[in-house]
Amino acid sequence: MTVVRQLAAFASSVRQKGLPAELRADAARRVLDVLGNSLAATAEPPAAAVGTLVREWGGDGRATAIGAGRLPEPSAALLNGTLAHSLDFDDTHLPSVLHPSASVVPAALATAETRGATGAQLLDAIGVGVEIAVRIGMAGYDEELGNSVFFERGLHATAICGALGGAAASAMLSDVDVADAIGIASSMGAGLLEANRTGGTVKRVHCGWAAHSAVTAAGLARTGITGPPTVLEGRFGLLQAFCGDQTNLAAITDGLGEDWELPGIFFKPYPCNHFTHAGIDAARRIAARGVDPGAIERIELGAPTAVLRTIGEPREAKIAPESGYHAAFSGPYTVAAGLLGGGGLGVFHEDFTDEAAADPARLALAAKVTCVPDARCDEIFPHQFPAVLRVWLRDGTHLEERVDANRGGSGNPLSTEELATKFRLNATRTVSTQQAERIADLTLSLPDLPTVTTLTTELA
Repeated sequence: MTVVRQLAAFASSVRQKGLPAELRADAARRVLDVLGNSLAATAEPPAAAVGTLVREWGGDGRATAIGAGRLPEPSAALLNGTLAHSLDFDDTHLPSVLHPSASVVPAALATAETRGATGAQLLDAIGVGVEIAVRIGMAGYDEELGNSVFFERGLHATAICGALGGAAASAMLSDVDVADAIGIASSMGAGLLEANRTGGTVKRVHCGWAAHSAVTAAGLARTGITGPPTVLEGRFGLLQAFCGDQTNLAAITDGLGEDWELPGIFFKPYPCNHFTHAGIDAARRIAARGVDPGAIERIELGAPTAVLRTIGEPREAKIAPESGYHAAFSGPYTVAAGLLGGGGLGVFHEDFTDEAAADPARLALAAKVTCVPDARCDEIFPHQFPAVLRVWLRDGTHLEERVDANRGGSGNPLSTEELATKFRLNATRTVSTQQAERIADLTLSLPDLPTVTTLTTELA
């Protein structure tokens, strides 16, 4: 069978048998995380812009768009996917460096509500969609290069692979050919990373467009459009087009259905680019040692060479980010926020407002940070996003903290209580504490819910 046919057979098997209980529970935690991130983002300008657009499109629909009522399925997926990724707080798979749930969950949730699916069916589709997305992402990961080929070429693999995983999930819930849905979505997924370097808000829409493409692809498959049978491995297929000869098809199919990537996907404790997290952890450890930020003379942030283009360059933009959003991609700024003490689980949304990004104390401290490559970090990356922080005080004292395992992953996991705290702090930016608790209870009860509309009605 072609690769896409093997993926379709995998999806069909799960659709018939269901996921194991522990994987359904993990998928429910992914939904909880996405919903919290989405509720927290409802006031963000990109979400408002997309909300305006989908209302202009109009149309009657049965899919819940957070903050916008019920809309047609593709419109709801577009808005919800934009919300899910707007704050850069969504989960991350390593070493593919994908944020799979932000595309797959909105696509699956829109289709599940429209088609009257059960909670278990939703979770099964999400589990398969996430697995497919990250495995395709891994097909574009080059072990020798030590990085994603998508990333090296400036491509946002999250948006590209998320469209395919979302299409598989939507197709499972629509009872249409998963292979055709993936084949169609392969012509739709796209995303460039230049906004991470020099500005622009379009990246926040990437997961929304991926989710929109996903449900559209499944819908087209349902109405008779077909996809190429060799859409992944073909001479003019997706992997050759995006990654050239630096592809590993075995990463997609080896152990498929037996060795699951899903449980090892990282939850983010901080609402900023994942490359910055170990630096924040190290800064929090330095601060816990009682260091007075005013006594700091200079700071060195050591990180994997490959991530410095995102969090350290160009230096002028990273030590003085133009907005709160761009501060979330700055190694110097996030180290400063960690040293000064932030909210939530260490730093939180209030640390990434435009006002916070212009705070003189933070900028003065960020200006003292120099980002450098670190050999040990290069050895570990990208299976973790490690960092080492070295701080020199004016009295000659030298302090160092090294973080090899990111908080939120299997080597340093968030507890259930910490994940619930993250959801509650996110959700209560928009809804009451009581409603947040109801949403959390319903989400974690999805394996037993006879219909997802019990949850989506609460969200609506």
